[in-house]
Amino acid sequence: MGSLLVDDIGELVTNVAGTGDGGPLGLRRDAAVLIEDGRVAWVGPARYAPAADRRVDAQGGAVLPGFVDSHAHLVFAGDRAAEFAARMAGEPYTGGGIRATVGATRAASDGQLRATVRRLVGEAMRQGTTTIETKSGYGLTVADEARSLRIAAEVTAETTFLGAHVVPAEYAGRPDDYVGLVCGPMLAAAAPYARWVDVFCERGAFDADHARAILTVGQAAGLGVRLHANQLGPGPGVQLGVELGAASVDHCTHLSDADVDALAGSPTVATLLPGAEFSTRSPYPDARRLLDAGATVALATDCNPGSSYTSSMPFCVALAVREMRMTPAEAVWAATAGGARALRRDDVGVLRPGARADLIVLDAPSHLHLAYRPGVPLIRQVLHNGVPQCRS
Repeated sequence: MGSLLVDDIGELVTNVAGTGDGGPLGLRRDAAVLIEDGRVAWVGPARYAPAADRRVDAQGGAVLPGFVDSHAHLVFAGDRAAEFAARMAGEPYTGGGIRATVGATRAASDGQLRATVRRLVGEAMRQGTTTIETKSGYGLTVADEARSLRIAAEVTAETTFLGAHVVPAEYAGRPDDYVGLVCGPMLAAAAPYARWVDVFCERGAFDADHARAILTVGQAAGLGVRLHANQLGPGPGVQLGVELGAASVDHCTHLSDADVDALAGSPTVATLLPGAEFSTRSPYPDARRLLDAGATVALATDCNPGSSYTSSMPFCVALAVREMRMTPAEAVWAATAGGARALRRDDVGVLRPGARADLIVLDAPSHLHLAYRPGVPLIRQVLHNGVPQCRS
């Protein structure tokens, strides 16, 4: 591949605290980045940049680590635009539409599911996302959950088994039987294609006892723990996630003081999904409360066909600043380094020697413009593993 120098950078976000301006973003001015063999090899002042085989001219724009989207549901079929329209007309969100997507997904061919996943990954990449997690959860049979994860694993290493999304219609009134299926044959079939196990621990989905059983069995199978929790109302999910050492508890919309304290006193990341609140007209999580308590916060899209059909991390950054009381710097950190923490990764979401050379070049002089100019396509160029992927 040879070496590649990215220079003429107006502002470089490294996410290396204590360097550059000394803040959490580790901002550097008039900087350059040298890439070799898909990794960052050197970061420093442009005037001291080493020679390289090729060059990318940032044209004075800001350069950031690629976004790390740590929560998405990309393996599905069908469309729920009518459900969205009904919510905008006043119908409340209950999560019940998941079963409609389950039916469409079961009926879809592998090729149809694969095309949707690749379309959404490409769409996310063009908006600066270079690492993405995706879940199963729209199959809810042994075969369909396994094929969902097999297809997901073709595009990302961050795959999550979410057989416990909802209880499917054929198990209505028999949640214990379904949990037995999830913990047994379904997990066995899905685990070879998964890195994580997740449960939707909410009213109308799975209670704390069922969630504990599924997550514990998943841990025993070698999977890391993630958890959907406290989206629709207060509940036990956050406390359970912290107790089990979950990498991330996601949604965190309705939190008690004890929940906030538990997150602040643990390495479990609170992953906030403002696209879901936007799309469901629900109250936004209070990120300021979590940050002031000392909790680690990540931002992710929750891209799915029902409650957050967006693949845009810049959109989520803007929402977090406008609606969740985050500063632009906090939101950018949460969308990059925070997402990496939620995936327990130290090779992405940061630009330092040894990290994966995933970076984005903005058609703007500063990271502030991601929130300052919402809806504007500011991603000029994306490099993934040091390879240019797309240009605006």
